[in-house]
This record gives sequence, C-alpha cells and structure tokens, in this order.
Amino acid sequence: MVKVIASSVRKGNVLEVDGHLCSVLSAESFFPGKGTPTTQIDMRRIADGVKVTQRYKTTEQVERAYVEDRDFTYLYQDGEQYVFMNPETYDQLPVDGDVVGDLAAYLQEGMKVTLSVFDDRAVAIELPQRVTLEVVETEPVTKGQTASSSYKPAILSNGVRSAVPPHIGVGTRIVVMTADGSYVERAKD
Repeated sequence: MVKVIASSVRKGNVLEVDGHLCSVLSAESFFPGKGTPTTQIDMRRIADGVKVTQRYKTTEQVERAYVEDRDFTYLYQDGEQYVFMNPETYDQLPVDGDVVGDLAAYLQEGMKVTLSVFDDRAVAIELPQRVTLEVVETEPVTKGQTASSSYKPAILSNGVRSAVPPHIGVGTRIVVMTADGSYVERAKD
C-alpha cells in the first residue's frame, strides 16, 4: 500500500478504506473561499459492489492499493461480462459489467485497454481517451449556417448522444472523448 494525498486520487484508482478495497468512481475537489479545501471521493467496494462516499481534507493521506495495470484487448460481451485477452499470453479475463460501467458503450472489438488487476480480478478499466464513431442520426445540414459555437444534437453508432458542429451530417465518422462523449474532430480516415 502507498499513501497519497486525497487531492491526487483519480477515477479508476483503487484505495483501501477500512480494510476494504474500493475502486474510485469519481473524485472531486472543493476549494471554498472560506474554510478547509476538501476532496469528495465516490467509490465502489470491490468485494460486494456497495457504493461508498468519503470526504477528506485535500492534504489528508489515503491508502492507495497496489494494483497491476496490464494491457488487454477487448474481445466480446458475454451476458453481463466483458471478455478481454492478454496479448502476450492469450489468456482470457472476464470482467463484470459493473467494473466496465458506462464505458461499455465505447468498447469496440479489438480495442486496446488497460485493466487494473488485483488478485487476478479486474477492478478498474481505462479506455483510450478518444474513439472514432459514426453519426447515425442528426438534424440535416443547414445551408449558410456558420461553424459557430452552435452545436446540434446527434446520436452515434454506439447509441450515445453527443453534440456536433452544424456541418456534420449522418454517416460522418467523428472522434469523441470516451470520458464524456464530447466531439473532438472529424475522423481523418
């Protein structure tokens, strides 16, 4: 176990809290004008899946568990589990749907991901920052509309809703951030 300050904790880290391993779902720091800055950490206990929220002073020490980050390739979904393969040993590792969470929409066959492994169990997943998807539904292109900051709603090939610039039409491949599904650029392929 390694001690780190609470403000350095990020989504996907694994902490030891009261003797339980917890996967961090979100970590947010608050800096009020008056008073002590705090960090609120939402976690899921790995053993039983119970969600826990803790608030720490930003400089307070927390125990970060040693997990091994390994590269895996996504293969397929099998019911509630997602199956990944170690590209070096070809061993397959099933991962529960609650570990993958909302990121499941961005998984693509053959995608390289990083799994945090503890006792031969995946406890957290990290996807590439950006993925390329196709726009399957959006409003038609309006002639004469400038590429200003007015974005229009779109539904992508993975079912996620996003906002795209006015010049993007149905069938266009775009690059989006996996963290929040936001538009980055038109795909260059």
